Amino acid sequence: MTKKAFQDYYPDDLSYCYGCGRLNELGLQIKSYWDGDESVCIHQPKPHYMAVPGFAYGGLIASLIDCHSTGTAAAAKYRAENRSMDTLPPLRFLTASLHVNYLLPTPIDGLIEIRGRVKEVKGRKVVVESRLIAGGKVCATGEVVAVQIPEHMMPAAPKDNGK
Repeated sequence: MTKKAFQDYYPDDLSYCYGCGRLNELGLQIKSYWDGDESVCIHQPKPHYMAVPGFAYGGLIASLIDCHSTGTAAAAKYRAENRSMDTLPPLRFLTASLHVNYLLPTPIDGLIEIRGRVKEVKGRKVVVESRLIAGGKVCATGEVVAVQIPEHMMPAAPKDNGK
């Protein structure tokens, strides 16, 4: 894809998350985009995320739903404020609650698609429902309550220095 992912707009100081941090060389580095009213992420799991031969372990599934949903929450909040994702102050979200339903074993040998839908945007909270799809089947669903990162955890704004 040629357009920037939600996660590509995160400030460098907040881009080290294991799941979605573009600056975490050992992380998953997931990328999420709008597809109409839904958000979408396509991920190819590596073999070392195996639970039993041929299938992904549950922690990977939870991480994909979690980080895709918090990215979707940030993008949804920008949309709600009618702002571009490259405007200041930056919006970044953390997980307040994560609920995952494992419906079917998730094959590890093909692409995994995560689709999110915003359920609610209210103040500093965004609720996102997601479906994790592999091999054309919904293997897991999830709901994330994401909250805007507290101000004291945000990187310091660049100083003007009189320029």
